[in-house]
Amino acid sequence: MKKPVLEVNHLKTHFFTDRGEIPAVDDVSFHVNEGEVLGIVGESGCGKSVTSLSIMGLVPNPPGKIVGGEILFREQKGDKEAFEDLVKVKPKRLRQIRGNQVAMIFQEPMTSLDPLFTIGFQIIEALKNHMKLTKKEARKKAIELIQLVGIPRAEQIVDEYPHQLSGGMRQRVMIAIAMACDPEVLIADEPTTALDVTIQAQILDLMKKLNKEKGTAILMITHDLGVVAEMCDRVVVMYAGKVVEEGDVRTILKSPKHPYTKGLIQSLPKIHQREKRLYSIPGNVPKPGSIKTGCRFAARCSEVFDKCYEEDPNLLELSEGHSCRCFLYEKEGEVAHV
Repeated sequence: MKKPVLEVNHLKTHFFTDRGEIPAVDDVSFHVNEGEVLGIVGESGCGKSVTSLSIMGLVPNPPGKIVGGEILFREQKGDKEAFEDLVKVKPKRLRQIRGNQVAMIFQEPMTSLDPLFTIGFQIIEALKNHMKLTKKEARKKAIELIQLVGIPRAEQIVDEYPHQLSGGMRQRVMIAIAMACDPEVLIADEPTTALDVTIQAQILDLMKKLNKEKGTAILMITHDLGVVAEMCDRVVVMYAGKVVEEGDVRTILKSPKHPYTKGLIQSLPKIHQREKRLYSIPGNVPKPGSIKTGCRFAARCSEVFDKCYEEDPNLLELSEGHSCRCFLYEKEGEVAHV
């Protein structure tokens, strides 16, 4: 059995605005096992990116703040294992972990890379912050990392600036920076969103290669179910700040239970069928905090009934490793202790 390297338990991240307290992430729990690729999927605004920023300790404060829950990172100290709560550790300790043992690839590489500094300088900065290397050793390592992520002319690229590279190459540089210190957990927030299809495939292949060769656990945040099918071992489906379904990738894609998950899969265009109009889930994702009682998906659900507007459903365990937050399965499921 593989052990969890990262556990998120009952995480609550709220934003304090002029409109009041807004729960962007509301009681979210999941875990990432060592060497595993876990996908978090859902529409824009469901809380995926805020969850990743919470793990990294990068939620802008103000207005955002983690108001509850814990984020446990397992650290190997020789033969012993120790869990540290990233919510409670001191800022200095969090900086030691962030970028070293837990790293992140951000959504838009052009805004994540500093346009004023060379590619080499930015990779070397990551190395110098966490590894005791001389300037010469750090430069050599930076060139090796650029080669590792499949960028040609590494010796020249190391002295070039972000604007001189294409979108795909900039995203590879972001992966090189994230992988610089061989992290145990890599968080990838929509790593292929701004890229064309062929470059997307190359980036995903690169991440799979790093996962297999280095055993890096990957938390893949995406809205693309094709990426999930290609990359992930397990999937967490989020809606309006809550986990609505969780299970292994085959179970979720082949026999989804939650009406929202069913709607997401039904929205995928089918090559072998000719339809006049593609399916889409009716309505829009509610504004965070706008639904005070009942199921947050009720207004858009095709199987809604009175209870859905009156009570918030529990996350039910339907089978080993498969959970769903829906009243339709109350008789066949047990409340999941997560």
